[in-house]
Amino acid sequence: MTNIAPPASAFVAIGSNLADSAYQVLRAFSAIAALPVTRLCARSSLYLTAPVGYAEQPDFINAVAHIETTLAPRQLLSALLEIEHIFGRERTFRNAPRVIDLDLLLYNNLQQHDDGLTLPHPRMHERAFVLAPLIEIAPNIVIPGQGRATDYLHATHDQDLHRVEDSWQRQ
Repeated sequence: MTNIAPPASAFVAIGSNLADSAYQVLRAFSAIAALPVTRLCARSSLYLTAPVGYAEQPDFINAVAHIETTLAPRQLLSALLEIEHIFGRERTFRNAPRVIDLDLLLYNNLQQHDDGLTLPHPRMHERAFVLAPLIEIAPNIVIPGQGRATDYLHATHDQDLHRVEDSWQRQ
């Protein structure tokens, strides 16, 4: 008899500010949905946001995907990094413009800090471009070790964020 682990619930932040960024984010949703043993459960609207860190670059399109997967956290992270590679992501310097950026935000209620993987994502509670789309698709989501995501969103009110695509526009 084989024990099959139930799928984990995970959330992935998606961002792009190069090469038709809205198109790149939509492509990323499809690439994530195509991962083995993974199902795309929900995707947020697209949000236009100002860059963080290095400001001398185009605005970003950001979104969040909710998936269920039986990939382990490191396997999922490796798969996301492979998608970035396939899309042509180049890491020239910190916060550089990018064709795609995929960040593993949450994986079940897991809290871990290992070389190259911290869960939950360490700065997610500080960024409107993560919180707004996350709350859109998971209004009651709790960030392990932090609390309810909605409790952090008000603290990001000074961050410029505009929804550019609503769920009713998606096919």
